[in-house]
Amino acid sequence: GPCTECSCSSGKETDKDASNTKKKENGDRSFIPKIFFGTRTHKQISQITRELKRTAYSSVPMTILSSRDYTCIHPVVSSSGSNRNEMCVELLEGKHGKSCLYYHGVHKLSEHHALQSAHRMYQAWDIEDLVSLGKKLRACAYFAARELMVGADIVFCPYNYLLDPQIRESMEINLKGQVVILDEAHNIEDCARESVSYSVTESQLRAAREELDFMVNNNIRQKDHKPLQAVCCSLT
Repeated sequence: GPCTECSCSSGKETDKDASNTKKKENGDRSFIPKIFFGTRTHKQISQITRELKRTAYSSVPMTILSSRDYTCIHPVVSSSGSNRNEMCVELLEGKHGKSCLYYHGVHKLSEHHALQSAHRMYQAWDIEDLVSLGKKLRACAYFAARELMVGADIVFCPYNYLLDPQIRESMEINLKGQVVILDEAHNIEDCARESVSYSVTESQLRAAREELDFMVNNNIRQKDHKPLQAVCCSLT
């Protein structure tokens, strides 16, 4: 029967209920926050998803955001050294007349997860599970994980995805009104420091100084380049 301690017992709506009803009538969904779960390492994400699988919430829609180092399945890009991001971008832009067929198969992965969810077969998964499925379906695990973020209730990712504004922007992460959980938060200080730090070698400084000297001597945007030239000179 109806409860006696809230508005439903009298058949009246509270202001909140009325606003939610109005949203539904207008075709808008009421805002439901996501849970962003940040960890220090990718290995810790594996441990947490394994624990999630053992709970009653194993079937909750989720995704894991990670770098191309962990999720790229393109045979050439994934076997390259440190320039995977650049190679991926070049393929997506078709710079050398080649494209990434795995990127064009992204929808296969998101549809697979939607199908599993519809048949109540959905379970918490790990990066390795997604990569393995991506290889099987010939679909990009990196972009699939990003697509799955739209419908996910829980988003797992390393700390810097939440702390670094540039990464947040590139991954289209909006934390306004969301729930943020930081595992082992005593590591945040070091991670935040790393996010706004940059290492540069003396040879790089000298090369930059030579380029800036050329710009200034040839009267190319002197207003912008002179202060940078002064910084390089003082550092070297």
